[in-house]
Amino acid sequence: MGAPMKKIRILALLLLTNGLLFSLPNIAQAGAESGLYIGIGSGDASLTVKGTDPTDGDYNLNDSDIGYKIFGGYNFGLIPFIDIAAEISYVDLGKTSTAFGNGNPVNYEVTGLNAFGLIGLNFGPFGLFVKAGVIDWDLDSTLGGDSGTDPAYGIGARLQFGSLGFRAEYEVYDVNPVQDLDMISVSILYTF
Repeated sequence: MGAPMKKIRILALLLLTNGLLFSLPNIAQAGAESGLYIGIGSGDASLTVKGTDPTDGDYNLNDSDIGYKIFGGYNFGLIPFIDIAAEISYVDLGKTSTAFGNGNPVNYEVTGLNAFGLIGLNFGPFGLFVKAGVIDWDLDSTLGGDSGTDPAYGIGARLQFGSLGFRAEYEVYDVNPVQDLDMISVSILYTF
């Protein structure tokens, strides 16, 4: 192979590599719609409580119900391949029930307002994310009510087609009066 042909191939390889390097951020941005978004989701919410009532005895509640959430946020889209967002949501974690030692029912229902920060890796239309924040919760039960603010966090995956997106996620709420409170959900969202 002559020197001119070798130079042409090297030049073509450099141009191709250069083109690919400059197009990668655009490929990544194809799935990372930045801006304001809203969404709705539903899934399986699980709650575990162990306790004692002086008049009715011990109880062990380990139950699940259908929960739902309504959320909105803003994806800043500052860095290629990385999603950074802030999100708020209202979550209803369903109604769970069990029986005291004497057979009387005990019910629990938890709702809350969440504030999360999200960070994720963006692979075009597919992405993975983690989130951390707080839940300002209200608990209603047969034993009375309670409320507070505690940590919340989650992990998930998303699939984005233009402005329409889908998410699957697992969220954990460290609500103080219960041992375990979490939700596995699927959501649909729209970015403006």
